[in-house]
Amino acid sequence: MIRVSHDTFKLAQVFTIARGSRTEAHVLSVTIERDGKIGRGECVPYARYGESLDSVTAQIESLPEGISRAELQDALPAGAARNAVDCALWDWEAKKKGVPVWELAGLEKPEPQVTAYTLSLDTPDKMRAAAAEHAHRPLLKIKLGTPEDMPRLRAVREGAPEAKIIVDANEGWEMETFLDIQGELKKLGVALVEQPLPAAGDEALSEIERLVPICADESCHTRDGLLNLRGKYDVINIKLDKTGGLTEALRLRALARAEGFKVMVGCMVGSSLAMAPAMLVAQGADYVDLDGPLLLAEDRDVPLRYKGSVVEPPESELWG
Repeated sequence: MIRVSHDTFKLAQVFTIARGSRTEAHVLSVTIERDGKIGRGECVPYARYGESLDSVTAQIESLPEGISRAELQDALPAGAARNAVDCALWDWEAKKKGVPVWELAGLEKPEPQVTAYTLSLDTPDKMRAAAAEHAHRPLLKIKLGTPEDMPRLRAVREGAPEAKIIVDANEGWEMETFLDIQGELKKLGVALVEQPLPAAGDEALSEIERLVPICADESCHTRDGLLNLRGKYDVINIKLDKTGGLTEALRLRALARAEGFKVMVGCMVGSSLAMAPAMLVAQGADYVDLDGPLLLAEDRDVPLRYKGSVVEPPESELWG
């Protein structure tokens, strides 16, 4: 039996990116029950990719009850629906066989990871204050993507002078803007820039000198098209809601490494259930951004454990 439900988690504070703001995380939870065992998964439908809670629910509900993980890869396209079901099937299989998912997948036992902590888009003064509050964290990710970003970035650097900084523009810049600020980004010690240009117009990145490493987010979903990113990006951001689940995420990670890309593992704003399978992909990643639960005011009954910016692998009661 495959069941899907809509769950809402309140955020600890308003979360803002270049596309808008939110005060709640809306997720879909999938439960698969077979042979007395239960597997669970979670996804976050994303309007940027043409998804809604209703459309993703309809995709999940269209699946045959006994579908296998292998059959699922062709039954649904990469995206949120396939992710939730794929992760639930991994969880179910692990519980059915009495072994953890990492062992089923032929992986090493997962270790704790240091995650970035995200500061949402705000005024320079408020971003400086937020950076100062979290200056003890080793890695901060800041949301930018507007024409007035440099005062924000300078304010964050003032608030957290020692932290490593990732900048996420969420497709918000034009090439002229990016070229104008690239030198300043390097001067301020930015370690990585995520998706500076719209995915549809990122070909221009192959024609410039990249002063700061650039990471593909909206431009990278699955292995299909990965090779087209060569010469434009240095890093790819793997998110399970884009790959359509853990199965494709692990395959994408392997191919990316073989092709010389560095790897970032990221997330949508969701609960610990969404982060748990991503922890397996995050092993050995160059950058980890699995801070979704840190942004929530409430979480799953058996949440991931965070000690500062260090996140522990999930307990089997949660997933895996």
